[in-house]
Amino acid sequence: MSDTSQKSREQRAINLQAEHGVAVVVGVSFIPSTLFIGVGGDITVTTAGGETGVVYKNLPSGSFFPILVTAVTAATATDIVRNY
Repeated sequence: MSDTSQKSREQRAINLQAEHGVAVVVGVSFIPSTLFIGVGGDITVTTAGGETGVVYKNLPSGSFFPILVTAVTAATATDIVRNY
């Protein structure tokens, strides 16, 4: 990856601040968003980069999930809010 591309990604990440929060419906796609995990567990997501079926295990209750995702396709975690 070029230095310019890396810096662009880092700057985007630094400037990313959510203005909205909406409850996640498992299996329904949405615009790229970070997540808040209300009650911990596992989630399976589609990333904003297009990877599908990515599993994240043992996410703690009350945590923010900083990866941009476009869908939660399965979850044992509950009370998930997407931030965009």
